[in-house]
Parts: sequence; C-alpha cells; structure tokens
Amino acid sequence: MSHTPHELHEEFPDLAEKISEMKQSDAHFARLADEYHEINRRVHRAETLVSPVEELTEVEMRKQRAVLKDEIYRMLTA
Repeated sequence: MSHTPHELHEEFPDLAEKISEMKQSDAHFARLADEYHEINRRVHRAETLVSPVEELTEVEMRKQRAVLKDEIYRMLTA
C-alpha cells in the first residue's frame, strides 16, 4: 500500500494541461475531478492514519477512486 497522494496531474502527467482545460470547459468533467479529489483526499488521510477508518471502508473508498479515475481517463482520451 502506498501512502503517496494520487493527484490527477500526477496520475496523468502527459494530460495535465488537458485536465486543466477540461475543468474549465466541461462541467461534468469538473464535477468528476472534484469528486476524485475529495475521495482521494479521504483515502490518503485514512492510509496515513490522520483519519483512520475500518479496513473495508478504506477498500471501498479506493474502489470508488478507481472508478472515478477510469471515467476521467476515458473522458480525457475520448
């Protein structure tokens, strides 16, 4: 398990400029990016024990983050 934050611009460095553009021009994308940021922050806080949660809760949050990341990537590469 990594305790490294998974920020979108770090996950997709080659698409960082497009992420910024789409946040400004696509409300749906911006909402997904905000949701990703929020769940990513919660996962990171759980992993680093700043805000510990039950293991199953942490696993579910990671799954939710992965679903959002997949959808964001799909939109970025469409």
